Amino acid sequence: MTTRRDHGGNLDAARHRFGGSAADWLDLSTGINPVAYPVPPLSARAFTALPTREDMSRLSATAAACYGTRAEAVPLAGAQAGIQTVPYVLPRGNARVLGPTYNEHAAALRAGGWAVAEVATPEALQGADLAVVVNPNNPCGRRHAPEALMALAGRVGVLMVDESFADPEPGLTLAPLLDGVENVLVLRSFGKFYGLAGLRLGFVLSSGGMAERVREMAGPWPVSGPAIEVAGAALRDTAWQGETTARLNRDAARLDALARRAGWSLVGGTPLFRTYAAPDAVAAQERLARAHIWTRIFPWSQHWIRLGMAGTAADWARLDAAL
Repeated sequence: MTTRRDHGGNLDAARHRFGGSAADWLDLSTGINPVAYPVPPLSARAFTALPTREDMSRLSATAAACYGTRAEAVPLAGAQAGIQTVPYVLPRGNARVLGPTYNEHAAALRAGGWAVAEVATPEALQGADLAVVVNPNNPCGRRHAPEALMALAGRVGVLMVDESFADPEPGLTLAPLLDGVENVLVLRSFGKFYGLAGLRLGFVLSSGGMAERVREMAGPWPVSGPAIEVAGAALRDTAWQGETTARLNRDAARLDALARRAGWSLVGGTPLFRTYAAPDAVAAQERLARAHIWTRIFPWSQHWIRLGMAGTAADWARLDAAL
């Protein structure tokens, strides 16, 4: 029997409870950039031919250059694919996950036969066969300095750092520090920052044998031809990246102001999402849902509610009115 894990993006559940078509809803339950990278024209070959080793190598090199690393950048079908692959490329043992955080890390490790404990402090990760840190953390936005994480790597068997929300904050990434370091894995998501989650693309950054084991587990065609072409353009587009980072930071401040007016206090977040403490998170979510705005709450907190950014001026006005 499988257990359904709790996630954002579950708009079908919202529609079942509160009605309306998908077009009626403003989905703020994910941390996906609502102003997506403009998809360039794609070649017919992207759809008709299997990606070649050269295609994969070129994408890997482009990603490594974008992330500023000399480590391998192994492409996968989203950071989620990395989360589900890592438990099987390492010898099973005892894993510790710094929480509360994205619940797929612990769930995937347990499914892979690991003994898993969630711990509350970085110090409690020491001695684990595998230590997992999300930086910046989802949903509270907790951040860790790269130097502190590299020091932690010397006190654990393997350190995996999920940087799915790090694109707008390049000072947080471990990517430039990975050259020759064989016990650190970094996960990067493409879809969140570039707003193209449906492409299903992410990367595992690592050096040496670990990167090769991930590549072997992924198989010969881990990502699609369209994903390779779109990502190749987006990862090189530094102008779009800079403009998007600036806009997301402005939008995060705008959302904070709306939340304060609603009586919510900021818990933390990133430029892609914000988490607030409300008097009653369930009531806050349901009030917005009646206006067909979907948000994210957490089964382990009565107060935390997470919102992604609105996109258009009309979406911002709609959120403003609902709050």
